[in-house]
Amino acid sequence: MTLLTTILAFVVALGLLITFHEFGHYLVARWSGVKVLRFSVGFGKPLFRRRLGADQTEWVVAAIPLGGYVKMLDEREGKVSPHELPRAFNRQTVSRRFAIVAAGPIANFLLAILLYWLLFVLGVSGIKPMLGEIAPSTPAASAGFSEGQTITRIGGQSVTTWQDVRLALLAHGVDRTPDLDVETVAENGVIHKLKLDLSSLEAEDFDADFLGKIGLAYYQPAFSSIIGQVLAGGAAERAGLQVGDEILAIDGQEVLYWQEVVGIIRASPGHLLNLEIMRNGEVIDLSLTPEIGLEDNIEIGKVGIAPKIEHEMLENLLVKISYPPVTALSKAAAKTWEMTHFTLRMLGKMVVGDVSFKNVSGPITIADYAGQSAQMGFVAYLGFLALISVSLGVLNLLPIPVLDGGHLMYYLIEMIRGKPLPEKVMEIGHQIGMLLLITLMIFALHNDLLRLIAR
Repeated sequence: MTLLTTILAFVVALGLLITFHEFGHYLVARWSGVKVLRFSVGFGKPLFRRRLGADQTEWVVAAIPLGGYVKMLDEREGKVSPHELPRAFNRQTVSRRFAIVAAGPIANFLLAILLYWLLFVLGVSGIKPMLGEIAPSTPAASAGFSEGQTITRIGGQSVTTWQDVRLALLAHGVDRTPDLDVETVAENGVIHKLKLDLSSLEAEDFDADFLGKIGLAYYQPAFSSIIGQVLAGGAAERAGLQVGDEILAIDGQEVLYWQEVVGIIRASPGHLLNLEIMRNGEVIDLSLTPEIGLEDNIEIGKVGIAPKIEHEMLENLLVKISYPPVTALSKAAAKTWEMTHFTLRMLGKMVVGDVSFKNVSGPITIADYAGQSAQMGFVAYLGFLALISVSLGVLNLLPIPVLDGGHLMYYLIEMIRGKPLPEKVMEIGHQIGMLLLITLMIFALHNDLLRLIAR
C-alpha cells in the first residue's frame, strides 16, 4: 500500500507540474498566433490521444511521465504551407519567442504561488522550534543554547516552526555566517540573544542532518515506555511484543521513559536483549534481537516499535498558521520568491564547491518524498508540490541549451547581435547541454541509490 501510494503521489505530482509548465508555453503561443500541433504530457507511446480545436491540436498522454512538450509549427522541423508561414514559431519576433519559452517556468512559479496560497488559507501546521538536548562541542553549544529554549528569530527574521529554522539556518550556513543573531525564549519567558557562528561548516555538512551538525535537536517529550505501535514483520512482533505493553527493564536495567528504550535498542544491533514487560497487570519476560540498520554509515539497532502518543503533550508542541485570503496571497508570493532565491543560492554554492553535490536528488528521492508527504495528509502534499514546482521553474531557467533557459540565453544574444546565432553554434550548444543534463541525471540517480542503500 505504501509503494502504491508513493507511485500514485509521484505520478500525480509530475502530471500536474508538467501540465502547468507546458500549458504556459501553449497559452502564450496561442496568444501570439502560433499554431500548436501537439500538447504532450509524457514521452514515448501515447496512452491517450485526441484532436481538439480549430487547429486540431493533438492532445496526448504518453507512457513515460518524466517530462512533456508542446510542438509548434516550425519550418526547421518540417515543410510549412505558404498560407501558414505567419503562424510558424520560427517566423515570430525574438520578443514573442522569448515570451513563449519563458511562459513555462513562469507557469511553475504561478502554480507555486497558488499552492502556497491554499496552504496559508487552510493553515500550515508545524512543530514549535523548542530545543532538545544540545550536542556538546558544536556551534550551538558554543553559542550558549539550552534545552527547553524556543527559537523565535534568526538574523532578524521571525521563525515559528522547525522548517522555518532549518531554511533560515541553511540560508546563512551556505554563506558561512559568523556571529549570526539568534533570539530564543526560555521556559520561564526570559529572552536570550545569542551569537551563532556557522563559519566552521564544510560543504559535506549541508545534508539531511544539517541541524545535527550545528548541534540543534528537536525537543522530545518524555513519553512513557508504553508501546503504541508494533510494525508488522519487525523484530518486536516476532518476539511477541504487543500494543499496550509497558517495558519495565532491559537486561536488568530499569527504564521509565521511551527515550531510554530507544537508546538501549539503538546501541544493541544484533545483540540479544532480555525485556521485562508489564501486560494486563502481569509481569512477563521476553527476549528479542534488534535488527541491524545503518544511519550515517553507523550500525544501529531497530525492532519496529513506536511509543504510545500522549496527544495533549504533543499539541503543546504544534503550531498552526493561517491567514485571510488576501493576506495569504501576498504571503504566498513572498514565500515563492524566498524559495526561488534560496534554490538559486544553493545551486550557486554547489557550483563553487561550498555545498556538496550529494544534496542533488533524482526521481527516486522525489518519489519517496511524494509518498511520505501524501501519507502525512493533503496539506503536507500541497507543500511538497509547491516546493517541487519552484524547483522545476528554477531548473528550467538554467542557461543549459536543451532547457528553456538555454533558449532564452540564445534569444538574449540574438537581441544584442540583431540576428540569430549560426545553426552550427546552436547545434554544438545543444550537444553540450544534453551531455550536461545526462551527467546531472546520472549523478542524481547515483545519490538516490546511495540513500536507499544507507537505509
